[in-house]
Amino acid sequence: MKTSLFLFAAAAVITLSCIDSVKAQRGIPLPQARGYEANAVILKQGFDLNPDGSYTYNYETSNGIRADEAGYLKNPGTQVEAQVMQGSYSYTGPDGVLYTITYIADENGYRAEGAHIPTPPPPRASTGRFFK
Repeated sequence: MKTSLFLFAAAAVITLSCIDSVKAQRGIPLPQARGYEANAVILKQGFDLNPDGSYTYNYETSNGIRADEAGYLKNPGTQVEAQVMQGSYSYTGPDGVLYTITYIADENGYRAEGAHIPTPPPPRASTGRFFK
């Protein structure tokens, strides 16, 4: 599990660096951070990988970005084995508001919640009739 997680992370870094190289070669300008964003530094960073494959990570930057996540393998070795990841992240938007998103990703998909994320209206009560 450690090896596969490491390989996945390494592949992600390589892929992202290749994309940036292609953009630069094609003359596409890369986004530039402005103001205090350009000088943001990592204040805190942690990653713990346990022998059973579960993990936790977190980080915090000087510009107010924070993230925490924990993951584990649910029902290992069975037909319904699933990776579960849950956590949250927050950042200050251009409007000065602190946005926080909490999420879970598991066998039921990715589900995120936040005060700024719209939610669908509740379903109507069934009357038992199809037409009025």
